[in-house]
Amino acid sequence: MADATEAAASGSTDPLYELMYIINPVLNEDQTKDIVQRVTQYLSDNGAAVENVEERGSQRLAYPIEKKRNGYYVVVNFRMSTAVVTGLPKIERALIINDDIMRHLVLRYDAKMERHYEATRSGKELPKIAPPVQRA
Repeated sequence: MADATEAAASGSTDPLYELMYIINPVLNEDQTKDIVQRVTQYLSDNGAAVENVEERGSQRLAYPIEKKRNGYYVVVNFRMSTAVVTGLPKIERALIINDDIMRHLVLRYDAKMERHYEATRSGKELPKIAPPVQRA
């Protein structure tokens, strides 16, 4: 994780990605922590520089998945060089194969999303959008 911190501090030009996945809620806390650790390690092993792992905890799903109403949400932000981005399908394949992960989604941040991410991480005030003007 030190590499990710150094890359972020040096203004790395590698694209920023977000991986969100939902873990099966029937697993106990130790099993859930183990899955989070294994996914993070797998990302690192495949050329990703993990910046942030946010465990959002158990939440109600919008619709049932595999007859389950709840899931344990995890969001991982990472940078991956365009030279090793070929490892991304390998990562997605591993997530699909894992029966304990019910759903996953990988997003590549565009410039606007990345600015918002950096601003919220550094605690800066985001610019306010003016309210709509009332016309008579």
